[in-house]
Amino acid sequence: MRLLLIEDNQRLADYLGTALRNAGFAVDTVGNTADAEGALATTHYDTLLLDLGLPDRDGLEWLVEQRRRQMTRPVLVLTARDSLEDLVAGLNQGADDYLRKPFEVDELIARVRALLRRPGEALGVKLTAGNVSFDTSDREVTVNGIPIEFGRREMDGLELLMRRAGRVVPKAAIEDAIYSFGEDLASNAIEVLVHRIRRRLQDAGADMHIHTLRGVGYVLTDKSAGA
Repeated sequence: MRLLLIEDNQRLADYLGTALRNAGFAVDTVGNTADAEGALATTHYDTLLLDLGLPDRDGLEWLVEQRRRQMTRPVLVLTARDSLEDLVAGLNQGADDYLRKPFEVDELIARVRALLRRPGEALGVKLTAGNVSFDTSDREVTVNGIPIEFGRREMDGLELLMRRAGRVVPKAAIEDAIYSFGEDLASNAIEVLVHRIRRRLQDAGADMHIHTLRGVGYVLTDKSAGA
């Protein structure tokens, strides 16, 4: 899942971005609302994390404007404003949740996952394809009920393929979902990642297989569908 973190404190943004990536999210960070609008115009995000004390304008005013423009993505407000009035105003004017600074990063991750588990949002509780199951809350993959070890990005790639099982997932879609802006990638990074996922599934006895459609992308299907 891809998140946009709008936070002008670079040190805090770097810390939160690292923690969220380690928790399995792709994260882009910007420091003001102008850059946030640019990011939203070019990239799909599953959730926004919004600081209110931004240098170019008030974050809550910006959120109200985005809601008027029909921006529907969940928004978790991160702020040092701690009065009940501030909390109520934030929730009434478009925030889906509100986290007061300072906070524990584990609580932030839990709240993001809770937003994404809401009906119609991106993070379903359990995905199943053949004898492969993926508990997206616990980040556990099993084949025939036996847990299988995956690296973080391998797990992210598998999740994307399972969510679109039977449909072609373009290489660019995998790259956009897993890697953040500005991250250096080898030219064959996605091919290597998919190879590792495919090998782990094969070694575990999965009855699902990742087929490569050269020049198009990848598709997760039953092995009986052929190569």
